[in-house]
Amino acid sequence: MKETEPISDITDVNGSKGKMKKWWDAYPPLRNASLAALITGIGFISFHVGLLSEGIEIGLFLVAIILGGYHWIREGTEELYKEKKVGIEILMMTATIGSAILWLWDEAAFLVVLYGAAEGVEEYAYEKTRTSIRKLLDLVPETARVLRNGTEVLIPAEELSIGDIFLVRPGESIPTDGVIRKGESSIDEAAVTGESIPVEKGVGESVFAGTINQEGALEIEVTTAFADNTLSRIIHLVERAQGQKGEAQLFIERFGNKYTPVVLISAVLLFMIPVSLGAEPTYWGLRAVVLLIASAPCALIMSTPIAIAAGIGSAGQRGVLIKGGIHLENLGKIRMVAFDKTGTLTRGKPAVTDIVPVNGSESEILRMAYSVERFSEHPLAKAIVDKAVESGLEPMDATDFKSLIGAGVRATISDRDVYVGTSDMFDSMGIANPDIPDIERLRNEGKTVVFVGDASSISGVIAIRDEIRPESREILDELRRMGVKTYMLTGDNERTASAIAAELGINDVKAKLKPDDKVEAIAQLKSEYGAVAMVGDGINDAPALAHATLGIAMGTGGTDAAIEAADVALVGDDLRSVCYSINLGKKARRISRQNIAFSLMVLALLIPAALIGILTPAVAITFHETSELMAVANGLRVAKN
Repeated sequence: MKETEPISDITDVNGSKGKMKKWWDAYPPLRNASLAALITGIGFISFHVGLLSEGIEIGLFLVAIILGGYHWIREGTEELYKEKKVGIEILMMTATIGSAILWLWDEAAFLVVLYGAAEGVEEYAYEKTRTSIRKLLDLVPETARVLRNGTEVLIPAEELSIGDIFLVRPGESIPTDGVIRKGESSIDEAAVTGESIPVEKGVGESVFAGTINQEGALEIEVTTAFADNTLSRIIHLVERAQGQKGEAQLFIERFGNKYTPVVLISAVLLFMIPVSLGAEPTYWGLRAVVLLIASAPCALIMSTPIAIAAGIGSAGQRGVLIKGGIHLENLGKIRMVAFDKTGTLTRGKPAVTDIVPVNGSESEILRMAYSVERFSEHPLAKAIVDKAVESGLEPMDATDFKSLIGAGVRATISDRDVYVGTSDMFDSMGIANPDIPDIERLRNEGKTVVFVGDASSISGVIAIRDEIRPESREILDELRRMGVKTYMLTGDNERTASAIAAELGINDVKAKLKPDDKVEAIAQLKSEYGAVAMVGDGINDAPALAHATLGIAMGTGGTDAAIEAADVALVGDDLRSVCYSINLGKKARRISRQNIAFSLMVLALLIPAALIGILTPAVAITFHETSELMAVANGLRVAKN
């Protein structure tokens, strides 16, 4: 398997963006095998119709053998010399030499052509799974309009520097990651997050390279250099992951390292022992060659790498970053998924849900709270401000703002001190809480109740709660239909956690957990269920993500820490990717097992047939290479929906 190329070289692999190399330049083994097949066919047909002598035919076969076997013979020789390992290539090379010694030049040429073709198609299929992810770079414009001294300057996108301000008009792609400094628009982020619905974004919000501005003109400040932007990091992570091996693949490689020398020795003994006893060398030489061909475990060796690479590449194009073959395999084993609450099952953004007036209207209560809270940085204050702005309210003039630590805030409006905070704050002021029957209901629903009033009375209350993601219930139901159990692990209080869990249909909840408590909970779940996935924000849940069988980080676009913390990173904020990932893992495991079973069955049929002498070299070659191509084709099905 080839080493992953660095990100800085990505645009050079296929030439300039948008210009793919022709297949004969990009895949030399396949090109050489095709030319060798042409030469072999010309030689074979021309000799049998009387156009060429046997000597010229053999000469053409020799050229085809050298041309078609160049790449795989070199790889096998290097592996033998540098790593002291007898690979499949050595078996095929020995079979080719043996056929030539037995004067079976046509068989030798056919063996090289078919094996070379199979290896070429295998490399082509594997590289296609790798390079398909690189096509994402075609979505990035080659130039960017940078604003300098009030004028637009067109520069190559690669030259954008952190802090530059560039302009993106409607219909254009965004060249690198940044933050909107002016304007608002809907952004099509399908290429990065896999989400087909455009996202509304405005000043202060982040945008990703390769996403498409659909409506308004935007001025964006560069936050990430082109070489390190979201698309480049996705490509780098996916390519690196495709080179990491799973348990099945490691087992097959260990099996192959022991099995291949045994086959070679067996073939030598199959020839040497009968010949030493006076048997016909040609006959037993032919039997040994057929055994080498029939016993080569090509389909077995290729049974999992193609499936793993195809699965990881396909997931990367949908914004699901799987960090290696072992993690793709583990996805298929998951029996329990534990979810963090805040930022995972919920948006991680408090929002006003209810306004209950005691004196005045809902809008008056909201406006009073807005006028005070707009000076605060507290998340609950931001929720009130956002609701007021959304409602089109204007704040009243407020002075002498003061934050009352652990209680709330206070400010003076028209010579009246207005307080916004907890019920305890008003109790401490000697103000009795009014009889509001909705308060207990709101608290039981997991909402934080904020009181609004002055030094003499409470005017009303505002209920705030972290919003549940709209897809959370759907995904939890889907997981249960898949036979996967669900659990909530949260640091929030028990009342809020229980309310959210009840709304989502989660029966098992652990609340008020510190990071080390979550680790203990994960260990307990693993002992009970085996393979357990933890889904969290990838930063404050890092210990639990690391201790789970599989850690899945949510919403990691532009977040290095989240990608490092988890085994699977979801670029978008869509929980539906969790179900997609688990289904992909199950499919990859199923197809890999199919390939392994099929490959072993082929060996179980061909080896006895070769030993008892009922296979010819041509039949052995045909069965051998066909089985390898079938394993490759089946592995590629992982990437198909």
